[in-house]
Amino acid sequence: MAVKVLLRVLAGESYAASALDSALQAAKLPGRDSGLATHIVYGALRYAPTLQAVLTPMLTEDTHPKVRALLLAGAFEKLILGTPAHAVVSEYVNLARDARFAPPALVNAVLRRVALPPETEETRTALPAWMIRVYRAAYGEDAEPVMADLLTPQPLWLSLSEAGERLLEEEGSEVFSGPNSVRRVALARPLRESAAYMQGEAQPINPASLACVDALGDVDGVRVLDLAGGMGIKAAMLAARGANVTSVDVMPHKHDAARTNLARLGLSADFITHDLTTPLDLPPAALVLLDAPCTGSGTLRSHPEIKLRLTPQAVAQMAALQARMLPHAAAAVAPGGVLVYSVCSVMPQEGQDVIGAFLAAHPDFAPDPLPDLQLPTVSAGAGVLTVPEHGIDGFFIARMRRLS
Repeated sequence: MAVKVLLRVLAGESYAASALDSALQAAKLPGRDSGLATHIVYGALRYAPTLQAVLTPMLTEDTHPKVRALLLAGAFEKLILGTPAHAVVSEYVNLARDARFAPPALVNAVLRRVALPPETEETRTALPAWMIRVYRAAYGEDAEPVMADLLTPQPLWLSLSEAGERLLEEEGSEVFSGPNSVRRVALARPLRESAAYMQGEAQPINPASLACVDALGDVDGVRVLDLAGGMGIKAAMLAARGANVTSVDVMPHKHDAARTNLARLGLSADFITHDLTTPLDLPPAALVLLDAPCTGSGTLRSHPEIKLRLTPQAVAQMAALQARMLPHAAAAVAPGGVLVYSVCSVMPQEGQDVIGAFLAAHPDFAPDPLPDLQLPTVSAGAGVLTVPEHGIDGFFIARMRRLS
């Protein structure tokens, strides 16, 4: 299963989360086997740049993608997980033969010989050099532990009611405290099968993502526009805090998923399908959140395939899209109101540069102090970057007030 999922992800057909989720739901493996499949997929992708550096010289240009996916998984088990070499070779040779993934003799030869490369910044961090420079510029002396932490498994973060926490613990799950009221959870059963989830008492969300909602301040009884709202997770958090939410996104199928999730939680919001690169015809609101589409470079722990696909050119293209959306979001803010701009990216082009250019062109907006986000942050122009350690994602967040 892990090799089949890796094959899809490496081919660019799917993201790891959705491909693995679909495969696990279809296979209904025991918990231990599901855990191992998950660990192999995410671990192999997190370490892929380092592992590919030693595998590629052993292969030819026309080596089939199935072979590459199988060898990546095997190399991860041998070199990173520390599974005994003889066991790795035996298991993957059998897999190559039985599932017809690869020539067994080739798999045997490569996995017997493969060894970790000499240590460099790139092989140690499993990041390309240009991305290392970005992280060092963003986090300074904290960059080294941040990049090391990006290679560790992502914890499960849940926003829980008191009832949800109790239900999880009754099932044998362990619930640990976390930043800004989000809990870190070790589940005793799959999340969707837990009583807390099914009864609408639990919502997965990263603490940094919730910080974007926190940045708006008190929303109880206030009309809030959730722009580029996607699957409606932030809309759900806003509605849970008493906001009157209107969520806007260009993809109508995302509204369907958001409505389903809100119904599970016993919450409601309004939805509008609209392309935010064009003017938005809505009455101005006191609070507007634009969680803009971005490269996701702050989420490499949970979406490690991003670092295999992302290029500086793609960053520039995304920043241009964000710069087109932001003025239309600003026009939806009532005089005296607040606009929060956020992206799950650590790229300066998508964060501080977009906001710097916007403020220079819009003197009717000014930076506004952020409330205490209860997360570690570093300054980034007119906003902040959350520090992506201990399972927290890297988000840029800026808060601005409309003066007139």
